Amino acid sequence: MLLGYARVSTKDQKLTLQKDALRSHGCEKIYTDKVSGAKAERPGLDRMLRNAREGDTIVVWKLDRLGRSLKHLVELAEELSQRGIGLKSLNDPIDTSTAQGKLVFNIFAALAEFERGIIRERTNAGLSAARARGRMGGRRPGLSEDAQRKARVAESLYKEGMPVNQIAKDLNISKATLYKYLRFRKVDIGKYEKQTSGG
Repeated sequence: MLLGYARVSTKDQKLTLQKDALRSHGCEKIYTDKVSGAKAERPGLDRMLRNAREGDTIVVWKLDRLGRSLKHLVELAEELSQRGIGLKSLNDPIDTSTAQGKLVFNIFAALAEFERGIIRERTNAGLSAARARGRMGGRRPGLSEDAQRKARVAESLYKEGMPVNQIAKDLNISKATLYKYLRFRKVDIGKYEKQTSGG
């Protein structure tokens, strides 16, 4: 059985063109979605995949109607192949029920794997560069919201001339943490210490 799948990105767009083409090709059932290509939730596609049986062929107007990305498209085609279900696009040279169509899709699969490899390499190179700079990847440098609030208070008290021991005690932090907060606020520590010691 030929199963058609049609999708448009917004509710304003019409499915008519795709559905007419799929019917003309002999699709007995047509499943539809009105949702962006990037969205993971596609009830029409999910329903079609549940109902498809071995020996069926899924037909689409274009491949970009089916997959969210090249990776997703290849994974979907591999799943269909394992279930004995064909995939055909009316506007791309893809028909996995033919030898030529399978060859083209295998090229797509190789390109998707190549793309994944490049992304892995870039990620690893980025992590290595971060480690070389002395920072482990993942967390961005900075202070929590509570720490930033304390840092602002510390800056204000420090500039008013309050002794660092007293500020640290009032904020319930160590002197080392206090200086860290002041550096975060870009306070010129020596300048204010000279002022307070001179007065």
